[in-house]
This record gives sequence, C-alpha cells and structure tokens, in this order.
Amino acid sequence: MDRAKVEVIEKLPPPANIKGVRSFIGHAGFYRRFIKDFSKITKPLCQLLQHDVPFNFTDVCVKAFETLKTALVTTPVIIAPDWSKPFELMCDASDFAVGAVLGQRHD
Repeated sequence: MDRAKVEVIEKLPPPANIKGVRSFIGHAGFYRRFIKDFSKITKPLCQLLQHDVPFNFTDVCVKAFETLKTALVTTPVIIAPDWSKPFELMCDASDFAVGAVLGQRHD
C-alpha cells in the first residue's frame, strides 16, 4: 500500500454535508467487494441521503465513517487458494490503464 494515500484516508474528516457523504460513499464503493459487510457498515451514512431527511451526523454515523476508513486502509488477509471453491475475476479499466484481481471469497 502507498503510505501517503493511506495517510490521506486516515486523516479524512467526517463529511460536513450530504455532498460529502455521497462523495465518500462513492469513492469507498469502488472497494466494496473487498470490504466485508460494506452495505451494513454504510447503512447509517446512506440513510442521510434519503429525500427529506435532515443532515444529522450522529455518533452512529461517525462510527460507520471510522469503520469504513479503517477497512479502506487495512490490507486484506492473503491466503492460499482453495481449489474446490470458484474463483472470481474482478476487472477495472480507464482511458489509460487496465487492472484485474483474481480472488476467492472466504467467509
């Protein structure tokens, strides 16, 4: 992991408005397949995005935000493949790069 990028995430302050929550969830969502229970963790934050809900960043939201930040900067555990389980190929591409990860899900 790039230590400078990790520090940026670690020092990220809680969102101050709906736009900030939407941006944070959007960026974190790119890594959702690597974060166990991503939807459960982000639920309090997503509830702030509902129509006609006042922005109230409660302690529950702070905990969700901090939990998600920790998940983003923690290296996943790497183990030997289980050849009896299916593999998943996860791909991403942009105008100038292509990337892929071959992995397995373990509960």
